[in-house]
Amino acid sequence: MNNNELKEFLDEKVILYNNPRFIESDPIQIPHKYSLKEDIEISAFLTATIAWGNRKMIINNSQRMMNLMGNSPYDFVMSHSENQLENLDGFVHRTFNSIDFATFIKAIKSIYINHNGLEMAFTKNQQPLSMQTSIAEFKKLFFEIPHQSRTTKHISDPTQGSAAKRINMFLRWMSRNDNSGVDFGIWKSISPAALSCPLDVHSGNVARKLGLLTRKQNDSKALTELDKALRLLDANDPVKYDFALFGLGVFEGF
Repeated sequence: MNNNELKEFLDEKVILYNNPRFIESDPIQIPHKYSLKEDIEISAFLTATIAWGNRKMIINNSQRMMNLMGNSPYDFVMSHSENQLENLDGFVHRTFNSIDFATFIKAIKSIYINHNGLEMAFTKNQQPLSMQTSIAEFKKLFFEIPHQSRTTKHISDPTQGSAAKRINMFLRWMSRNDNSGVDFGIWKSISPAALSCPLDVHSGNVARKLGLLTRKQNDSKALTELDKALRLLDANDPVKYDFALFGLGVFEGF
């Protein structure tokens, strides 16, 4: 396919998958249960944090996190007691355990108190066409509180070679809005043009088959290459193609 044909093909797939039916089988359904901005962004951040592995397990364990917080994530983060954090004991999703969960709750509280919330913490270091430096700086802010070294692996650092799939997905959820009802678009200080595709096995494999990506590893260099290719297709909303790449890989076995 030439560029025009590729764009037309992918635009059709975006329309097919970027609609409310997508929510039914995706972890994004968890933050869609809330209406308060802070509840949406906290539940989305925690859900994205554990978004690796089986999708059904991700959804179930994300809902379990919400249940443990009384289904009021913002209130729990800001007013939790040590006894309430002890009630998290036993939670585990793959390598993310109750120690990590409790640390994340304390760190999120610190972000709201000391850095004016999650949106402002990510906005501080954004660049015109990249959020990757901002992600790396956010990680530093996040772990200003006392923490075990094991917990730091649950937030990726693009400057260390990571594609930061889960945080890029979270930023898509928060900052992109095309009125289709999937992504929230509640963060107005980050332009969709600066977002990066959540690069994983599925989207990476499809991107290579379509000639959008040549690098074999799914790392930060591959993400930069894919970003450039997707911005040629739509400079204002490049990450809308995440729906096409993911859908082709997961639902169509492309």
